[in-house]
Amino acid sequence: MCGIVGYVGPRRAVDFLLEGLRRLEYRGYDSSGVVTQEATGELSITKSVGRIDDLAEALKSDCHVGGAGVGHTRWATHGPATHVNAHPHLGGDGVLALVHNGVIENFQPLKTKLIEQGCVFKSATDSEVIAHLLALELEQFEAEPRGADPFAPLIGAMQATLSQLRGAYGLAVVFRDWPDVIVAARLGSPLVIGVGHGEHFIASDGSPLAGHTDQIVYLADHEIAIVTADSLRVVHRDAGEVKHHIKLLELDAAQVELGGYAHFMLKEIYEQPETIRNAMRGRLDVDEATAVFGGLNLTPQELRTIDRLVLTACGTSWHSALVGEYMLEAFARIPVEVEYASELRYRNPPLTPKTLLIAITQSGETIDTLAAMREMKRKGHPVLSICNVVGSSIAREAHGGVYLHAGPEIGVASTKAFTSQCVVLAMLSLYFGRMRHLSYEAGLRIVSELEKLPELVERSLECDRVVKRIAEKYADCNNFLYLGRQYNFPTALEGALKLKEISYIHAEGYPAAEMKHGPIALVDKHTPSVFIVPQGAVYEKVISNMEEIRARGGPVIAIVDDGDTRAGDIADDVIHVPAAADFLQPIVTAPPLQLLAYHIALLRGCDVDKPRNLAKSVTVE
Repeated sequence: MCGIVGYVGPRRAVDFLLEGLRRLEYRGYDSSGVVTQEATGELSITKSVGRIDDLAEALKSDCHVGGAGVGHTRWATHGPATHVNAHPHLGGDGVLALVHNGVIENFQPLKTKLIEQGCVFKSATDSEVIAHLLALELEQFEAEPRGADPFAPLIGAMQATLSQLRGAYGLAVVFRDWPDVIVAARLGSPLVIGVGHGEHFIASDGSPLAGHTDQIVYLADHEIAIVTADSLRVVHRDAGEVKHHIKLLELDAAQVELGGYAHFMLKEIYEQPETIRNAMRGRLDVDEATAVFGGLNLTPQELRTIDRLVLTACGTSWHSALVGEYMLEAFARIPVEVEYASELRYRNPPLTPKTLLIAITQSGETIDTLAAMREMKRKGHPVLSICNVVGSSIAREAHGGVYLHAGPEIGVASTKAFTSQCVVLAMLSLYFGRMRHLSYEAGLRIVSELEKLPELVERSLECDRVVKRIAEKYADCNNFLYLGRQYNFPTALEGALKLKEISYIHAEGYPAAEMKHGPIALVDKHTPSVFIVPQGAVYEKVISNMEEIRARGGPVIAIVDDGDTRAGDIADDVIHVPAAADFLQPIVTAPPLQLLAYHIALLRGCDVDKPRNLAKSVTVE
């Protein structure tokens, strides 16, 4: 949530800042702003409420020619989306300007103390507290005799400031009297530094750096970076110098561009056959009828001792975890629990020493998932991650894990990450099953079904024209029900979430059989019910549930296997998908649900890539 960019080098900083903010806009888009250090010695600030296009328009009338600066796109936490609350924020009498991601939990007592010391606040944000506090500390350190380290006052002031903060932060600061220097710091909110030729870049994630550099440094918690055009130093908040390591950014500019699609969400929906191939590439062993993983960092002997699995996640990733629960229990016969990470971090469940936690996250920075994972590690449990972003906090802190290799997901509503997570969980289920009781023949059947999956998803996407017509029919409805059983219950939850996220329609997902235990009271002619009803063990039961809805006048939309005419006789509208093994049905039926939400949102005039009140990477509690 919120996005930070920074640049120091020979070019006009504002050009990179504006481009970088456009690429980070999915992290927050309530307001935005930039600040640059000018040759006159002034800090030049431009801010705007709304989208980055509004900032670009404002910049046309402002002069920013300096070669060092930082920018910010905001997802509001403290204070509404107003010009005065937009970042950057000034500290002191304008000696520094600061951008901040995260939440400072003790900002109120700090603010009270700073007001007593004469500081004048202009915003309602917690971030301005950091700016004034840092300005006061800098004044103290600048008054001390300078030693051999020319940046000692900046480092000392930053260390003193950070020691007083409680909460999460990603910070980038420029100083009026320290030209061509940016100081950055992080705790719980990601920052990466791009290393160029005679220039450096700063960003909340790697997407703004694509096309500018492929050399990056991941800033770790409690680290401070002092960045100039020609140098990068990293020090610890409470200690001395830290040796930083340059990593390769495996991202190119084409991956963060629309590539001819109208929206990133649509692009990412249609990327799913390829992202599923990428998730499986090199991980299926036909000879051994199992899956192969290189980064679990736990031996088969250690994994065989596991007697319980806990999957933890948030949002869409939580839904994929529910799919994984069905798979793992069916194939590996291991008891599985799925926990909301936001709840698990504050609970103390009675877990055995042989419990394994699997943290599932697209970004690898979701603060609740990260905190839950750290709590389980603290109690001695092994932790694996399923993650999409290489080098992210969760990927680095887990004992081992599996990358999705889905490429950057820019649309705020997750699509390809969900199906890739389900694929990885299917392969993990196969892997655990084969090392326990699953026969060679059963494993081989699972491998065979997985190998067919990309083609099945390609075929499921052929429903787009039919889905669009259905969307036109029901776009004005304000309530939807999504219903499925077994593997398709989590898919119903995910379909409802997609509709809520991008069209702002109230939607609920339920196990189909639960309708008659209360929710059927909601059924009327204005409330469509979307049934996920491919062939399977509970097909007849779901058909009966459809009949119950029709008997009460509720419109029925059914997602069915190719060739199924029986469900079509009951449903008002039918979406056909290719038949798949039951454990893969969520992956094959998800694209039509994503497309339905997409088309309804467009018809209602919603911004599908940047839905209101949402941001992509939830890095604050």
